[in-house]
Amino acid sequence: MSFQRFLKRLFDIFFALIGIVILSPFMLLIAIIIKVDSKGSVIYKQERLGKNGKVFKIYKFRTMIENAEKIGSGLFTHENDPRITRVGKFLRKTSIDELPQLFNILKGDMSFVGPRPPVPYYPKKWEEYTEEEKKRFSVRPGITGWAQVNGRNEIDWPERIKLDVWYVENWSLALDFKIILKSFKVVLKKEGVYKD
Repeated sequence: MSFQRFLKRLFDIFFALIGIVILSPFMLLIAIIIKVDSKGSVIYKQERLGKNGKVFKIYKFRTMIENAEKIGSGLFTHENDPRITRVGKFLRKTSIDELPQLFNILKGDMSFVGPRPPVPYYPKKWEEYTEEEKKRFSVRPGITGWAQVNGRNEIDWPERIKLDVWYVENWSLALDFKIILKSFKVVLKKEGVYKD
């Protein structure tokens, strides 16, 4: 199993590097469009809970207006949320806003596949998770994961956590490849972008 983990990390580094090199012109274009479309930084940074409860900063293309978390419904968004920019709607539906996380993978904060990292205070603080729930934090968080391809944002946190724990307990490289393939389907169908 440890050799599989080693291979997973090698795959992460290799494909993150390839992705950054190939997608750099595209990401530059996205950055310019975001800057022209609305006021604010191109990259949105937010603290998230990572492996073993370590806090790190996740990178995304900004899809909302400046200081959006302090306006309206805070962390929660819906399909017609006025805080989401015109470009942001497209970036969210296509998951292009997640591309800067390739740099998170290179840094070792994340993997391509793993439980999505929550913010440090929601759905609960680190010390409030049970030992069973903390199993989801025993691996690097991912850009996509088992919960992502089985409901994404349409399922509640307790169900997401159960799916993530199942993933950790049943992990294999084959499961990761299955999740990656399913992720393409979910993104193409634009499933579960927002909670109903």
